Amino acid sequence: MENVRIYEIPSCKMVSSQCGMFGDGKLEQFNEWFSSLPRTMFPKDFMFYDNEQGGFIWYYMYSEGMNIPDDFSIIDFPGGLYAVASEIDGQDSSEVISVIKNFIKEKGCFEEDACRTYLGNIPTPPSACEAMGYEQMDYYVPIKVK
Repeated sequence: MENVRIYEIPSCKMVSSQCGMFGDGKLEQFNEWFSSLPRTMFPKDFMFYDNEQGGFIWYYMYSEGMNIPDDFSIIDFPGGLYAVASEIDGQDSSEVISVIKNFIKEKGCFEEDACRTYLGNIPTPPSACEAMGYEQMDYYVPIKVK
């Protein structure tokens, strides 16, 4: 059974939280803003750690007519293919990333795309989180066809 799936995020515009850390208010403000938007079937938010800036950046797929707070910006997101697998949020992600990298290697038709960053998001609806007692995190490793 394959536990890794291939997902394509289209090139699009994203609302960016700008760089921040949990506890400084920026990411909490971003979470509050996008959590007030209608839930969709698939999450539209993606987060990553920016090593150069030393903090997290949170993206949300932009739709025309959105009311964007002044603290956020709209960026062009390049999109692309990702190999994705899930783990419990807050756990060490090294094992799930290793599973994804092994999948890429075993398939032989993909390679990691070093030009793009890893992403993550939490697809768990609040009711499931309450029932399970935790959230699941999807880890996205950027790939390209060889």
